[in-house]
Amino acid sequence: MSDDIRPHAKVFAVSDGGELSVSYEPVSKTVIIKNMDYYGWVKSIALAAVADFFEEYHSEHLRYSVHGSVIDVEGHGLAIIGPPGTGKTTLTYGMVLDDACSYISDDWFFTRLFENGALAYASEKNSYIRDDIGSVWEEYSEIIEDVSLDRKGRGIVDISRLFGDSIRESTTLRRVVLLDRTPGEPPFRRLNPEAGLRYMLEKDFCNPHQLVRDPRKMELRKMFFRELFGRVELYMLNTIETPHKSLERLKNLEE
Repeated sequence: MSDDIRPHAKVFAVSDGGELSVSYEPVSKTVIIKNMDYYGWVKSIALAAVADFFEEYHSEHLRYSVHGSVIDVEGHGLAIIGPPGTGKTTLTYGMVLDDACSYISDDWFFTRLFENGALAYASEKNSYIRDDIGSVWEEYSEIIEDVSLDRKGRGIVDISRLFGDSIRESTTLRRVVLLDRTPGEPPFRRLNPEAGLRYMLEKDFCNPHQLVRDPRKMELRKMFFRELFGRVELYMLNTIETPHKSLERLKNLEE
């Protein structure tokens, strides 16, 4: 990069043998990450800094970062948003096995809101996967065998190796599916925007990487998700069933 180009944010990842910590200075948008051994997590913090920038960036079209995944289904976007451990990445990988689907992102995506809709954009060129994905979708087993994994079974893979030509840079969002894992609740249901917003507030926006959590920032996030949910079809998927059954429910939604 040219020395004349000034970055919008800066991230330093260092190690001194101590405890994991993250420090953030919001004026210069500088992050210092100490003692993190997994690049995928460092990447998430970097994208959180981008999210902070977007929340302060005013233009004709509102732009935000979302901690979630997006698949294109024959020209229409399906976003999946949920807390860690609810199956977001697993379902994303399962959807892309269908020839009608293309991968856009499995962890973070960017959005641009318009009067009557929203666009979703890819955030990166690598996917951060766990070694157990092959036990759910056997089609990925051979790829996982060739990936260098850390001691916790996590690895980094170029998305072209995983999905080949089934990749797109952007899509028009049509549906958003929120994930939950609560026994006794319905497996699948339609939501109105206010119910979706209440869920996002209860789950801390399904985002463990928010660098600033003051009241003003929370209001900006509430405003964004209220507007986004008002532009799309919104659903809740309870992933207490098997991954294959949950995937079937997503596919039925797209038929």
